[in-house]
Amino acid sequence: MACSDGWPAGRRRRDLLDLLAESRGLVLPWPLQGRLAITSAHLLTQTRRLERNGMVECRVLPTSPVGVEYSLTALGESLRKPIAHLYDWTVAHAPAIQARHRDYDRRAPH
Repeated sequence: MACSDGWPAGRRRRDLLDLLAESRGLVLPWPLQGRLAITSAHLLTQTRRLERNGMVECRVLPTSPVGVEYSLTALGESLRKPIAHLYDWTVAHAPAIQARHRDYDRRAPH
């Protein structure tokens, strides 16, 4: 199934996360674990890193089994607009990025 911008459903977010990770080492804790096949261990590592950097707060829930809830801090909230702009840029340039991928894959040794 394709999104309105022509990218396969879920692929757009994965490409954005890849772009963020490659450009700044930043990965956000999106509620996309099932759709993106992110392992629990990987998600936990990234979330702990965000907590250490002051981007999110963790609250342990008094449930059985024990649960946790993460929320953005003021510092994390301050990233909303820049990340939204980067997301918009990625969507706007999706056709050019896809064309570069195809060109590169044709030239790259297999």
